[in-house]
Amino acid sequence: MIFFGLIILMIMLFAGGMAVDLMRYESERTRIQATADAAALAAASMRQTRDATEVVEDWFARADLSHALTRVVPDTTSLNYRRVRVETRTTTRPYFMHMMGVDQLSSAGIGSAEERRTNVEISLVLDVSGSMDGTRIQRLRTAAVEFVENTLADDTENRVSISLVPYNGQVDIGPNLITKYNITQRHNNSYCVDLPPSVYASAGLSRTTPMPQHVHADMWNTSGTGGYTTSNMAPEAVTNRWCMNNANNRVRVLSNNVNDLRTQINNLTAIGATSIDAGLRWGAALIDPEARTVINELASQGAVNTVFRGRPFDYTDPEALKVIVLMTDGEHFPNEFIAEDYRTGDSDIYKHTDGNYSIYHASRSGADKFWIPHKGAWRSHRWAGESCSGSGSRRTCTYTVPSGAGTPLTWPQVWNELRVYWVAQQLYVRAIGGTLAQRMNQLRVREGVLNDAPTPHDAFAMDARLLQLCTQLKERNVAIFGIAFEAPARGTGLIRDCSSPGRFFDVQGLNISQAFRNIRAQISALRLTQ
Repeated sequence: MIFFGLIILMIMLFAGGMAVDLMRYESERTRIQATADAAALAAASMRQTRDATEVVEDWFARADLSHALTRVVPDTTSLNYRRVRVETRTTTRPYFMHMMGVDQLSSAGIGSAEERRTNVEISLVLDVSGSMDGTRIQRLRTAAVEFVENTLADDTENRVSISLVPYNGQVDIGPNLITKYNITQRHNNSYCVDLPPSVYASAGLSRTTPMPQHVHADMWNTSGTGGYTTSNMAPEAVTNRWCMNNANNRVRVLSNNVNDLRTQINNLTAIGATSIDAGLRWGAALIDPEARTVINELASQGAVNTVFRGRPFDYTDPEALKVIVLMTDGEHFPNEFIAEDYRTGDSDIYKHTDGNYSIYHASRSGADKFWIPHKGAWRSHRWAGESCSGSGSRRTCTYTVPSGAGTPLTWPQVWNELRVYWVAQQLYVRAIGGTLAQRMNQLRVREGVLNDAPTPHDAFAMDARLLQLCTQLKERNVAIFGIAFEAPARGTGLIRDCSSPGRFFDVQGLNISQAFRNIRAQISALRLTQ
């Protein structure tokens, strides 16, 4: 009986020891699995800015479980989701079971997590400057139309909105959008805004910041530089204006109407200079939450689909993905604006009913302060016509002395009627001297220096504020896809630096379509979730 009792006692001890070993093993396995699950969740967060493997390793190190981590498999190649798998191995050395030949208890485990986004806000910021003319604009049209059609094809729940932002030397935001901001010096000849540098310091565009409307003036087309001439005096209707009143190149706000987007893209017109910074500024504004009241008001007016009320979503919304596609074929070309003293109010220029002009120069000494350009003469009064008698060598004319002070043209009236070059030459250079370049720089402001090819244009201020805005957007997890389409080195580098990591495409010719396909492939899964 004693021997039998000892055997029973040994069996009980082994059974109890096995239970202790198994409890230790299961406790350790559970702790490792819980750590793996938590680490995967942290690494898979769409707001996580650190490398996924680094996050998981740090999580295990803090739990003193680094020995249990065998592999981290991150999948962050898609814009609409982040998936992380964590592989572990649990190993414990038993206290009792080794006496039965079991030296260790081990098993493999997996923890995985995924975060997915479903609502998509896209701004297509497309270069339509003059260098895009010909095959380039046609290839852009084809690629962008394909992108829009395929992106919206399966969007049956109105989860995807696309804003179209064409840009050249300016951005025409249109008659509806321009009323939603604090725009000064308003007119209805075109719909561009001279953006102050301060608006590039934040991702959003404030509705209260005063911003002057771009003066509708012909600052680029030249006029005669010799004696008096009326040739090329009047502004050119469209060509070479910094803001062309062209509805085809106008911003389209938050749309999912394939027909409207397709039609506008197919009618984009290549003309003008290049202000990439202005294009990105408006593209970013249309996905920033600060524009939510703008979108709601436009929806109430029927200018935006009412399903997009409440957009743009917050940057922290886990169900929202914000995408900017920024495309150019060039580099910044120095911007031009009418100088502040010549934008609004009364000018010193008078126009008579016969179509002739005169200008008052207060700085001239003596009584004759009015310059009459078509006569090449100074007078003590503005031009009011003349009376003539006789003919041939006996013909004599007497200037008409006007009654009253007269009403000068306003500066907007001046620029509606006359080219800046003509005013500079005929009303300033010929009257009070100085070079044409000096008088042009008096009347208009240029952001940089124009150099002869192949020297690039010095537009460093424009480059700097573009990158400043890019930084703001990337800090808020906005995905910026950059496309340099047959662009020069400076423009290519600028777009590369602006783009999100791994989102830059340097393409030639028909490859622009492949670039848009690659971009679409990374966000197309959004249409299939939920």
